[in-house]
Amino acid sequence: MTDKDSEYILPEHVSRTLGREAQRNNILAAKVIADIVKTTLGPRGMDKMLVNSSGEVIVTNDGVTILEEMEIDHPAAKMITDIAKTQESEVGDGTTTAALLAGTLLAEAEKLLERKIHPTVIAKGYRLAVGEALRILQILAIPVKSKEVLKQVVMTAMTGKGAEGNKEALSELIVQAVDQVAEKKEISLSDIKIQKLKGESVQDSTLIQGMIIDKERSHSEMPSLVSKARILILDCALELKSPESETKISISSPDQLNSFLESEENRLKEMADLLIASGASVIFCQKGIDDVLQYYLAKAGIFACRRVAKSDLEKIAKATGGKIISQLRDVHLSQLGSADEVEEVRKGEDFLVYIRGCSNPHAVTILLRGSTQHILDELERAVKDGLGDVIAAIKSGAVVAGGGAVEIELSKQLRVFARSLGGREQLAVDAFANSLECVPEALAENAGLDPIDILAELKRKHETGSATHGLNLFTNQIEDMLSAGIIEPLKVKTQAISSAAEVASMILRIDDVLISKGPDSNAKKINNPYRDID
Repeated sequence: MTDKDSEYILPEHVSRTLGREAQRNNILAAKVIADIVKTTLGPRGMDKMLVNSSGEVIVTNDGVTILEEMEIDHPAAKMITDIAKTQESEVGDGTTTAALLAGTLLAEAEKLLERKIHPTVIAKGYRLAVGEALRILQILAIPVKSKEVLKQVVMTAMTGKGAEGNKEALSELIVQAVDQVAEKKEISLSDIKIQKLKGESVQDSTLIQGMIIDKERSHSEMPSLVSKARILILDCALELKSPESETKISISSPDQLNSFLESEENRLKEMADLLIASGASVIFCQKGIDDVLQYYLAKAGIFACRRVAKSDLEKIAKATGGKIISQLRDVHLSQLGSADEVEEVRKGEDFLVYIRGCSNPHAVTILLRGSTQHILDELERAVKDGLGDVIAAIKSGAVVAGGGAVEIELSKQLRVFARSLGGREQLAVDAFANSLECVPEALAENAGLDPIDILAELKRKHETGSATHGLNLFTNQIEDMLSAGIIEPLKVKTQAISSAAEVASMILRIDDVLISKGPDSNAKKINNPYRDID
């Protein structure tokens, strides 16, 4: 059926792009996305300024942040964005590498399409290349044997993200935080809270053995500091339930009104007596606390915070060793958490509550300091990358050489593997090997170096057996990355290569794109949906 024939079947509001044009447009979209993030790769990568419709500004070189904040309409471009999000959720780093590699794989595939190689043959070759690459990576991987290796992983992850000047101190905080909350290999990023506080400098950032929450005590007469705190954590309301909307209370005399008010006050007094009798000196409540009850608690010298987020309550429980209680009658001394001190601290117009000195916290807080909100936001992204890399390194138990070393070694060995294949698949494996060179090439370009000279020298080193040699952008020299301390988690590489190959293969197999604007559209013919990225 021809394109003209389809006009008699498809509604007027449906636009159709098929064959080589559909493939060409999809590949173009992926290449544009790859080009956008390419310049942010590595320690010498540039930043992007993102301004939304309301005028809010984000300055970052974090790949997934750039792709998330961009308004992308093209369906193939959205697929590239999705793999960056997957990379972020699975590993926490390597998003730029994944997007760049996917775009380069499709660019290499386009050359094969022009040579009349069928897309399914290319996809099969890519699958073979991924399988071999993952096997080679397991051989190249180095076991994680010390915390020093983890610190090097963190410093590599944070380099180029505005934290270089303090990467040693921040890497120490991150490794300490992960070590504190780790239970064997079960580590959750949600157990490490990042609290940003404007003022002072980055080097004043610190690790709190406990929690910091954006709250203040619910009554001004409550103590602002409680030492040797016994902490009660509640997810129930400390106030009387409001009567149903259709409930009627008939009061015919002042005595009845007084009796009704007294009964409410007595119930609140009973609640206060239960809380005081529990032995708690600090209360964190997910819901509201009645004003009268606040007065009784303040009179008893109890510190209380209301409307604390559920996520914060869970972290407080993990940090202090307490249990979250749903019924007041279930409160028992053994269910209370403990901390050396709980203090309300005022910073400008804002209040924070510090829970410090927890004896064996399974949730901690990294307090980040910086002079501006933009610096704090980018610092947070860098710390999250560092945390993700450390957790990935601990879970997989292995790291690989950074600086483009592992990509060049994979490229070399995949070319050898390609020669062992018969048929046209070997051309696709060769194309995959060529695509891997985009990482060291981008690192060199972003540092102002000649990528051709750098790639030639890297290949020469690897041909002589120097499998861990890469580009050290602090010295602009090709060196042993392990000796230079430039290393990355194995999981970052395996996830990026697998995801990029999968999305590239999926996009290659698309030869027909149907786009509908809905039957109510006034346009008789829909323009090319790829116009926004040309």
